Amino acid sequence: MAYKVEMRHITKIFGTLYANDDVTLQVKQGEIHALLGENGAGKSTLMSVLFGLYHPEQGDILIDGQPVVIKNPNDANRLGIGMVHQHFKLVDTFTVLDNIILGVEDTKNGIIQYDQAIKKLEHLIQTYKLHVDLKAYIKDITVGQQQRVEILKMLYRDADILIFDEPTAVLTPQEIHELMNIMRGFAKEGKTILLITHKLNEIKAVADICTVLRRGKKIGTVSVKDTSIETLAEMMVGREVSFSVDKPEINQGETIFKVEHLNVSGQGRHSVKDVSFEVHRGEILGIAGIDGNGQTELIHALTGLKPILSGQVSLMGSDITHLPIRKKYEIGMSHIPEDRQKHGVVMDFDLQSNLILQNYYQPQFQKHSFLKFDIIQDHANELINRFDIRSERGAKTIVRQMSGGNQQKAILGREISRNHELLIAVQPTRGLDVGAIEYIHSQLIAERNQQKAVLLISLELEEIMNLSDRILVMYEGEIVGELDPKKTTVNELGLYMSGAKRGDVHA
Repeated sequence: MAYKVEMRHITKIFGTLYANDDVTLQVKQGEIHALLGENGAGKSTLMSVLFGLYHPEQGDILIDGQPVVIKNPNDANRLGIGMVHQHFKLVDTFTVLDNIILGVEDTKNGIIQYDQAIKKLEHLIQTYKLHVDLKAYIKDITVGQQQRVEILKMLYRDADILIFDEPTAVLTPQEIHELMNIMRGFAKEGKTILLITHKLNEIKAVADICTVLRRGKKIGTVSVKDTSIETLAEMMVGREVSFSVDKPEINQGETIFKVEHLNVSGQGRHSVKDVSFEVHRGEILGIAGIDGNGQTELIHALTGLKPILSGQVSLMGSDITHLPIRKKYEIGMSHIPEDRQKHGVVMDFDLQSNLILQNYYQPQFQKHSFLKFDIIQDHANELINRFDIRSERGAKTIVRQMSGGNQQKAILGREISRNHELLIAVQPTRGLDVGAIEYIHSQLIAERNQQKAVLLISLELEEIMNLSDRILVMYEGEIVGELDPKKTTVNELGLYMSGAKRGDVHA
């Protein structure tokens, strides 16, 4: 029987780095086939070859048993291949509708005919429960909604080979459950699904077959139902992985960070309404909530990315409500942002420059306004080794050429290595493999154990429950509950997140 998709002996090289080294992948029609591997293992590269974004140095691609040449994504679309990218390929200043039909517009006398497109999209939105406002601009919608736009883009093009690259990285548990059901529905319809994910539970929940890559090489292909999560993790990272978080009891100290009656503008539930809380030394305060309930606006206001309407924010006893961002950092704030590519790194700078973005002006790195490049490179090499940041050319690598997970590790290393008393960590493990998640969790616990204050915002309920000493829940811009993770359950947390339950909040 011919395979629906067959990639034979694919080799893709960037400079001296073998991103894919003689990889063979075989996928049957109607199969959900997971691709598993560490950050930088070559999963996204392999799928980018299939989608026509990269051209392999060696190897062949067969669709339905027939050899094909895929020079670009338009060729892939014609062959029925669609891809939802981890980092969205959307135009911020276009509407949702224009982004979806971009490149396949139906025109008459040079004028775009929207009626048929809208009719088809409204049907897809209702069928797959991918609700999004077609008239909204991309820059005005949440990250989770942008993810839905990417999925609709693929469905609109009638693809029957569907590539999902980390599709649940920004979705809520409920949305993930819905997406899993959608994928199963696709498979029953005879569509072929290739799923790139770091989340082993999701592979166990939805995939039939799993192929594991490590450092560009294929380690093996296994039946998911016959393979344990522990075995998959060990195949992926080459060692045993601990899934438990070791969090010793610790005495909380003084208040480091205080937010009083904060109000921030936004649209509907995206605004922040009269929010108050404190974070103490030796504490991880987790903020849980369904995406789009004001968490992004709250963090942007606290870190200086968005103006504050009213209220007060104090750090180390100093009023920082309206201070410039640099001053907030100098007083003792560090920030791992939600959108690493927009707010975390400068994509076209090299790694060593990104690792000194907030303190390049300090005497350690410059003299009389001339940068000390040897010192900067040594500093970068130290962080690369300490945080296992992998890249083709080390400190001199352009950040755009690094995998998303390694970009995230670079931001974490930069923020933790700076002098700070408060670490604000937003979605710190988004898109990371289990080995990197284990490491980052240990770093956040180490911050807590060193009597730093940590404010953790995450859509991952397991992460919130495992790491937090206290949990606040946001719903429609308000704090609706304060919970003790030792005394609550995921179900109770979900009731607060959906607005079905409210409780006392001890700010």
